[in-house]
Amino acid sequence: MSTSLVPVVFIHGLWLHASSWQPWQELFSQHGFDPVAPGWPGEGATVAESRARPESVAGFGIDDVTGHYAGVVRGLGRPPLLVGHSFGGLIAQKLLGQGLGRAAVAIDPAQIKGVKALPFAQLRSGFPVLGSPANRRRAVSLTAAQFRYGFGNALPQAESDDLFERYTIPSPGRPLFEAAFANFAPRSPAKVATDRIDRGPLLFVSGQADHTVPDVVTRSAHRLYRGSSAVTELKQFPDRGHSLTIDQGWRAVAEYVLEWATRQGVRG
Repeated sequence: MSTSLVPVVFIHGLWLHASSWQPWQELFSQHGFDPVAPGWPGEGATVAESRARPESVAGFGIDDVTGHYAGVVRGLGRPPLLVGHSFGGLIAQKLLGQGLGRAAVAIDPAQIKGVKALPFAQLRSGFPVLGSPANRRRAVSLTAAQFRYGFGNALPQAESDDLFERYTIPSPGRPLFEAAFANFAPRSPAKVATDRIDRGPLLFVSGQADHTVPDVVTRSAHRLYRGSSAVTELKQFPDRGHSLTIDQGWRAVAEYVLEWATRQGVRG
């Protein structure tokens, strides 16, 4: 990590390995940033290693993952740009609300406490975990068909299957339960400091064909920040699903994030 460059911390969500950020890391490096993409607690160094040891990630919750990335951020020496996808987008919001980033981007972020929208597509996407209470303590893997519905629904079948083979890993079920029941838990780990006025800029990115985090969920989260005068913006990508950070259209999303960061004064 160079101390002379602006760091970027990429935070993935459930079922994707940290290596899924590699194209983004290369692009941000080319634009003068210093990117890192740490895995979740217990995650293997490779997809194969992670699949071979699913028990190593079982049981970790939102607070565990947030604390893990908070340690990464504090070790950088400079406040980073935080870019998170899915549950990584929720984590990025929590870190920004704790004053641990200079700006954050939440791409198709998992629902935070206060979001009441619950579309059928989201329920179906979460059913592989939420369908069994025992999964709260387990690591859960998706099948290719489940990945196709939750991530690759806006893609050709062949591309969805290729991404499934290349990037998917087992993930802890606990964060999904914590997010799903956040509005019934007074001290939910999915609660975010949405009313802070002294935080850095925040961008929400929504794929409007997303099944896992439907557009209405991202828009609902964006509205929860209305009480803050800090910069909070929303960018919607039509016809894009939950795979928008890893599929053939990833560059359009990444380049918009770079442009937005530059407008907020976060330059490489």
